[in-house]
Amino acid sequence: MSDTPSKTFPKRIFSGIQPSGGLTLGNYLGAIKRFVTAQDEGIETIYCLVDLHAITVWQDPAKLRHATRELAAGYLAAGIDPARSILFNQSQVPAHAELAWIFNCVARMGWLRRMTQFKDKAGKHAEEASVGLFAYPNLMAADILVYFATHVPVGEDQKQHLELARDIAIKFNHDFGVDFFPVVEPVIEGAATRVMSLRDGTKKMSKSDPSDQSRINLTDDADAIAQKIRKARTDPEPLPETIEGLEGRAEARNLVNIYAALADVTPGQVLSAHGGKGFGTFKPALAELAVEKLSPLNAEMRRLMQDPAEIDRLLGQGADRAHAIAQPILEQTLDIVGMIRSRGAGSGSGR
Repeated sequence: MSDTPSKTFPKRIFSGIQPSGGLTLGNYLGAIKRFVTAQDEGIETIYCLVDLHAITVWQDPAKLRHATRELAAGYLAAGIDPARSILFNQSQVPAHAELAWIFNCVARMGWLRRMTQFKDKAGKHAEEASVGLFAYPNLMAADILVYFATHVPVGEDQKQHLELARDIAIKFNHDFGVDFFPVVEPVIEGAATRVMSLRDGTKKMSKSDPSDQSRINLTDDADAIAQKIRKARTDPEPLPETIEGLEGRAEARNLVNIYAALADVTPGQVLSAHGGKGFGTFKPALAELAVEKLSPLNAEMRRLMQDPAEIDRLLGQGADRAHAIAQPILEQTLDIVGMIRSRGAGSGSGR
């Protein structure tokens, strides 16, 4: 069988992010900033707050609701326009869960057992992990394919899950003799936009890191941002004047990359301006730049969070638009599988 359907699909970007903790500078520079740019390029963009994925591990209900709204506020404050992009939370569109069940019956147990992220998260307690955590990749495949998404921005940690989504699409098409689901293309983040921990330049900046000093949160105020950058781990050598001089200096490279991404310049341009200077000079310059760029975003997030009803309204509008795309695709899927669908079944959004 061919790995690539012959049917042509219009370019559609889908990205999902869990509301299981605050947005970080890494999320902003590595993903959201590029999402805003994609809007300007006229590409159809769907951004989903994947709250169904979040509950694969225990979540306090009140905290989950707050985190979902805060995540939406971060996207909106960063420049995601709900009129040009579709922004919604996953649980408002039942087609995600319905298609995930179909994919539970297409994917093989052996495929899921090979998922390294499940092994990392469950560790020695795999028998106590939820079925949802084990089957998480099938829901991720449904998130993508229920919109016929063609491109998905992912980090290296999610690449294996995206490969599984491709396998599911191929197997579904083959099993039912159809040319239906697209074989999605990963958009792997580049090294220049991968923001690393402020405490360890070899590890990605993460909201799950136990040390708050390892990351800049988009909810941090100016003082917190400046303080974290001042305390960021570095080495005793001055900045080099060329990119080659950053070899083996993970922390120095990270701070240079952060400066470059915030200033919309290349790392080489940063070194042209700051090469030869010590971190005692460079860190204050980086802190000033970070505060300048992030403070307006932080203020807008706070403003939005004061009106949760408005956030809910915007998410509801996004869910209606998402449902309008997803439901016909789900209906076609169910028909292919052999389900009897009475007229009007599934016509509501379920919200």
